[in-house]
Amino acid sequence: MKRLYVFGIRSFIGPFVVTFCISMFILIMQFFWKYIDDLMGKGISIKIILELLFYVSADLIPLALPLAILLSSIMTYGNLAENNELTALKASGLSLYKIMKPLTAVMLVIAMATFYFSNYVIPVATLKWHSLIYDIQNTKISTLITPGVFSDKIDGYSIKVDQGSENNFKGILIHVNTDPTQIKTVRAKEGKIYKSANGKHIFFELHDGFVTDELSPQCPSYSSTGELLNNISNTHPSRRSSFTNATYKIDVSGFQISRSDQDLFKNQHEMMNVFQINDALDSIQIEADKVIFNFLSSLKNESTFFQANKFKVDTTNKRLSQITPIKTVFHLDSLTKQEKIAALNNIPPNIRRLNENLNGQYAFLSALDDNMSLYYIGFHRKFALTYAIIVLFFIGAPLGAIIRKGGFGAPLVLAALMFMLYFVLISVGEGLAMENVVSPFVGMWFASLVLTPVAILLMRAAANDSKVFNKEAYVKLLDRIKRKK
Repeated sequence: MKRLYVFGIRSFIGPFVVTFCISMFILIMQFFWKYIDDLMGKGISIKIILELLFYVSADLIPLALPLAILLSSIMTYGNLAENNELTALKASGLSLYKIMKPLTAVMLVIAMATFYFSNYVIPVATLKWHSLIYDIQNTKISTLITPGVFSDKIDGYSIKVDQGSENNFKGILIHVNTDPTQIKTVRAKEGKIYKSANGKHIFFELHDGFVTDELSPQCPSYSSTGELLNNISNTHPSRRSSFTNATYKIDVSGFQISRSDQDLFKNQHEMMNVFQINDALDSIQIEADKVIFNFLSSLKNESTFFQANKFKVDTTNKRLSQITPIKTVFHLDSLTKQEKIAALNNIPPNIRRLNENLNGQYAFLSALDDNMSLYYIGFHRKFALTYAIIVLFFIGAPLGAIIRKGGFGAPLVLAALMFMLYFVLISVGEGLAMENVVSPFVGMWFASLVLTPVAILLMRAAANDSKVFNKEAYVKLLDRIKRKK
């Protein structure tokens, strides 16, 4: 029996590692395709790219792992069934449940490790790559230059272009102010801008222009007797040279990618573990209760009736000593005509003001509810992922035993279809939860709740060697339903 367990685990490890690596590669390529515009042409070092890749890979594991589990389980038991090894094991008296026992234990270990990873590692990785991609997005070269406006974001230089975008510009004007005794101006009809591989320099590839060097004006100096020591004239030594093609280099070593404070991103639910999310939910609820209490108190304080009652109870409060208590019961007929008109005129503005306050309070509380829903979604996502791994294994294993095909042919097609169904169910459930159509619990567990009966049906069919897609059985079932109607 021990050899059987070792054989089953060894048969699973190979396909699992291969499918997991393929899934990760596809997802990473999808990430690069999404952010290719933010990464290209910025002179970002290989170290920063590898760091980003490392953090993103950790964040993509929850999406790659279920697909790898599903595909590898189909391949493993499909190979066993195709080579009649599964039939031989059943003929020896072993049930499918006992054959799957070692891999079930492995799945439980993987599920627990996945929960630990998603609870403690993924929040940190998500925080790291979100802050890093934010910093990369804010180091774009084209943001240094705005057409029609002088830019002095680079110390010692004033740059202006007439028109252009990205890296191509026309009407380029560069004032160099690095030397206080000299004025240098570079003009060109058009040109391109590149950043060096190490990110320390910007290169201007200029066409059809000229360079002007001129000494800056000097202040006159006088002796103690008032005599002029230096002869200042209206002309200054200068030099001008033209060019057809030229390359101008600017040092931007001080304009490197700056790493943001990661504490700016820590309050997002995606970057917290379940314990931090629980504490955040308690804080939000306390804040909501405090806002409601203050709002109700302010409404009462605006009413003369409640002010008078408060004055009656707390007579020691000197700030309320000027408030005259009013009768708790009075009749409208006791008011004069002018008092009635004044009271009626005050009603519409008071109602409008109260409606505005109520609408603002409702909007604020709705925003708090939406924020709490996001935290609940993040809370349930970690547990739903752990359970989904087990469910997908119990879908893939019997599917492989039923189709009796191994390799990357039919198993890959079935795995792709099942994973698409799983992904669609997750997306639909999360979308409904975010729109507050269903609770976060139902939304995040929606895929698992739908796929669990499918896993039970497939396991029973594979264990009993019965047909899942038996046309005659479904025809009989439909006939029974029609007869009952």
